[in-house]
Amino acid sequence: MNDPNQLESLVILTGMSGSGKHTAFKAFEDLGFFCVDNLPTSLIARLVEMSTASGGAIRQLAMVIDIRLGPSLTGFEALFNEIKQLSSRATIIFFDAPNEVLARRYSETRRVHPLGHDQSLLEGIRLERKELAGIRSVADRVVDTSEFSVHDLRNLIYRDFQQVDREEMLNVSLVSFGFKHGLPYNSELVFDVRFLPNPYFEPDLKEKSGNDAEVVAYMLKYPETREILEKIHDMLEYLLPKYTREGKQYLTISVGCTGGRHRSVMVVNELKKRLEQAGQQVNLVHRDLLNE
Repeated sequence: MNDPNQLESLVILTGMSGSGKHTAFKAFEDLGFFCVDNLPTSLIARLVEMSTASGGAIRQLAMVIDIRLGPSLTGFEALFNEIKQLSSRATIIFFDAPNEVLARRYSETRRVHPLGHDQSLLEGIRLERKELAGIRSVADRVVDTSEFSVHDLRNLIYRDFQQVDREEMLNVSLVSFGFKHGLPYNSELVFDVRFLPNPYFEPDLKEKSGNDAEVVAYMLKYPETREILEKIHDMLEYLLPKYTREGKQYLTISVGCTGGRHRSVMVVNELKKRLEQAGQQVNLVHRDLLNE
């Protein structure tokens, strides 16, 4: 039986400057890890002990340790052996790339290498590689990011350290709105359904909304309503896995009609049903339902 106080995962991220450590760090944050950047090595073992003693408050821990610590890196090999004794689930990942790749990345971003203040960029990279040779030798895994894009590196972390189905990571919000009240500011996808028959002009439906069965029945009488629902759903069925694969965390889909009370409300309600039937969790917002 697993010890409830035992860390489920402890990952130490280290390696060459410009190799992608901080892209990986952000991916671990997205996965819900408690993340610490460049904690002095004298405090690392204490942090591991505190995490284990947290009663489950910290279950997954990721730390960046790199050349910025300077002399504090001395004796890291012994420290890592101590950490291995404190947590059997500890993993050290060393991120690397050839010197010319690292130099090109620094030239493109115009950042200053941590060891490049008093010497050339390539000399700083060579010195860093020498200083980190001992850490690289004790790494459980060396990741060469030469051919990696930012998305490739995120996907590597998600693939190897995600504990739940990645489809659950995409937080989808469906928003109904009225164009006369303005576009929702945070929309990634916007659909205009003002071409659909408008229940507002039906005396018995004017004071109702897209939440009412009478409005739903009225709109579904028209083939264009069913067609747009099918087409939007097909598009989302195609897009959502692609967004997830690229590491997107949040997606806001807005559907607008004139006032935001009838057509858009009905359409997002129907889309929500279809997406949830496919296993996608959806947040629903009727932004302008109560607006005049």
